[in-house]
Amino acid sequence: MVERETRGVSRRDFLKLCTVAAGAVGLPASAAEEMAAAASSSARPSIIWLHWQECTGCTESLLRTSAPGVAELILSLVSLDYHETLMAAAGQQAEEALSAAMARNRGKYVLVVEGSIPMKNPRGERVTRAADAAQAAYCRVAGKTALETTIAVAKDAAAIVSIGSCASWGGVASAEPNPTGAAGTREALHAVGIDRAVVSLPGCPANPYNLLGTVLQFATFGTLPALDEQGRPRFAYARTIHEDCPRRPHFDAGRFAQKFGDEGHRAGYCLYKLGCKGPATHARCSLEPFGEIPGAWPVGVGHPCFGCTEQKLAFRVPLHDTIEVERPTAPATYPPLVTRRGTVSPLATGLAGAAIGVLAGGGYLATRKLDASRKDGEGEKP
Repeated sequence: MVERETRGVSRRDFLKLCTVAAGAVGLPASAAEEMAAAASSSARPSIIWLHWQECTGCTESLLRTSAPGVAELILSLVSLDYHETLMAAAGQQAEEALSAAMARNRGKYVLVVEGSIPMKNPRGERVTRAADAAQAAYCRVAGKTALETTIAVAKDAAAIVSIGSCASWGGVASAEPNPTGAAGTREALHAVGIDRAVVSLPGCPANPYNLLGTVLQFATFGTLPALDEQGRPRFAYARTIHEDCPRRPHFDAGRFAQKFGDEGHRAGYCLYKLGCKGPATHARCSLEPFGEIPGAWPVGVGHPCFGCTEQKLAFRVPLHDTIEVERPTAPATYPPLVTRRGTVSPLATGLAGAAIGVLAGGGYLATRKLDASRKDGEGEKP
């Protein structure tokens, strides 16, 4: 831990970082100690981070975290051995760094992919064999296609993580007509016969704490979070935004903004009628804001959810079109917006009075009988 302190991270702050990471994946606070021990060892989890068709928004989101900040993330929790945006090396030196990181940590490193992988060849046909990966027509780095490099790095990775919607299912690059054949990492690998488990963290951008928690769980316990059928961690994508939205009480009460800037919109009413995709979007934006700033997400600033984590919604359904509500029933524990105040009818009052009268009369007779028995010498002593 002395090494951590020389980097400006005290033991208390370091444990706090690990607690945040444990909480991000739904692990108890006690797991933070084990994460801290694993991250404090000389063998911090090695990360190889590849960039393909994307806007670097997920990396930018990572750079703007403050608890932990990117410095603590890189220097204290993981070993970021290859990342084109953040590394100082370029050209041949960068390629040598990638090869060295793969060789040094073979079978142990975590591959993180940001951006979609183009799958079409010059004839517009999708590549379906790993042997043909060099024929992909788009996105070449150091003379190799994105598919080639991904296959080579994925082969010896201990775990594979797709960060962001582009890497998870194609993102904006896969919108129709999808000229490059953009696909997510999981789809691309499976298409060429590489059946590897891939953790998908969709979002535009993805929340960096989901990545941090996933990587540290794997490094500490050798396990990945429970995943759904799309490879998304259930801790972050099991519930829809709608279920935990702070505007949900307005939805249940039937209070909706009808247009931007109207009275309901200014009062914070539900944005469903303005095209909010929250009722069908699986994410935790309403619970974990970006950059640790309360309200720093679309609905928090008065704009409908775009559905960026969902392949069936983002860049496919028009922004202001309404959608089907996936789980329309209000949560059983959700407090109502307005407490109902019932009235007591005359009949109920009469029945209650009669019942009270019977009870009072019975109590009076029981008291008289007890007094009489005591006068006869009963009940003085047990």
